[in-house]
Amino acid sequence: MTPPAEYDLVGVGIGPFNLGLAALAEPLPELTTLFLDAQPTFRWHPGLLLDDARLQVPFLADLVSLVDPTSRWSFLSYLRAHDRLFPFYFAERFHIPRREYDHYCRWVAESLPSCRFGAHVTALRWSGDQFTVDYQTAAGPVSTSASNVVLGVGTEPVIPEPLAGLVGAHVFHTARYLDRLPDLAGAKDITVIGSGQSGAEVFLDLLRRAPETGWRVRWLTRSPAFAPMEYSKLGLEHFTPDYTRYFHGLPPEVRDRLVPAQWQLYKGISADTLAEIHDVLYTRGIGGARPDVLLMPNVAVRAAAAEADGYALTCHHTQQDRTFTVHTDRVVLATGYAARRPALLDPLVDLIQWDERGRYRVDANYRVALSPAVTGTLFVQNAELHTHGVGAPDLGLGAWRSATILNTLTNGRAYHLPDTTAHTRFGVPDHP
Repeated sequence: MTPPAEYDLVGVGIGPFNLGLAALAEPLPELTTLFLDAQPTFRWHPGLLLDDARLQVPFLADLVSLVDPTSRWSFLSYLRAHDRLFPFYFAERFHIPRREYDHYCRWVAESLPSCRFGAHVTALRWSGDQFTVDYQTAAGPVSTSASNVVLGVGTEPVIPEPLAGLVGAHVFHTARYLDRLPDLAGAKDITVIGSGQSGAEVFLDLLRRAPETGWRVRWLTRSPAFAPMEYSKLGLEHFTPDYTRYFHGLPPEVRDRLVPAQWQLYKGISADTLAEIHDVLYTRGIGGARPDVLLMPNVAVRAAAAEADGYALTCHHTQQDRTFTVHTDRVVLATGYAARRPALLDPLVDLIQWDERGRYRVDANYRVALSPAVTGTLFVQNAELHTHGVGAPDLGLGAWRSATILNTLTNGRAYHLPDTTAHTRFGVPDHP
């Protein structure tokens, strides 16, 4: 089939969120869609696809099921297509391996005709009555038109300023962990900085390898504790559309205070991972031996410098108000991810209404506020933590957000979404 000259919706980036949008858009005949990604194939955090790492959300948080469990792109449909339904049934796993989730997403991405890889979007422009999307392929530059665009370019690794000038083979972010694992050979001392789930998984992997490699492993974090992620049933209601709507209705200054205080909702560690770490440490201590390991919370790295045989980290204990120096051979940064404005938006900068901190102004339906001269719609996925709260990066809300976008484009005809999804009443009702 000849592709249309103009699309109703073009997606930039094919991570899980835009992939879920593509999957939910596929059965809607009234919409023409195209999704572009620079990578040659789907890849989801390949540097962290450790063999025993699991998703922190149940398998129902796939691309489509929490909106349309009958979709042919559900995780259960994937299992059926790969003759894995019975093994999955007997495994009794509510939380699936991360490698399996990656393979599931790749199966969907390779099956959807709307997904095009090896297409690097270089610019997004408003051309008077439509968006123009410029992208580069192996065959050369291409331009296409779109009535609406959704940005799903994902987040980027955060590198702390003191270590920014040292990044390389021996100082790297956890996003590159498996790629850089060979560069840890020959080290005697390795320091992990940061204590989210990625930091815990990398620390656990290093800990398991230490008896063979002889590594001394250190784990430092600014957080007050190596704390578990909130996983109580009512606590998880912060990841419902009800809470998202409540959060979006709060004043911006309240939202900005609230997100950092909720760190255990989205930066905590799986209780299972913490238990595995403790089990390894306990077993290593049998017979009186003490593992060559150091775990320290309340520690901020203030400065870093290369030295002859490694790196010197100037650290500050935030509760004791004491400064000390750590000497280490390698540094692994588990310092999280953040949304950043992609360069492809440069032609639109003056047409986007930014908030006082240079962030997108995003309405309840994930539309970015634009100049009145722009009649098309620019949506964002996972760039709205500041407006929609802790559920923005959560896989469990991905299908609901995609359905909300599709309902916005079809005047509510695409998918039925429930009015209430939580038992908790998060705010005073407008009409008590």
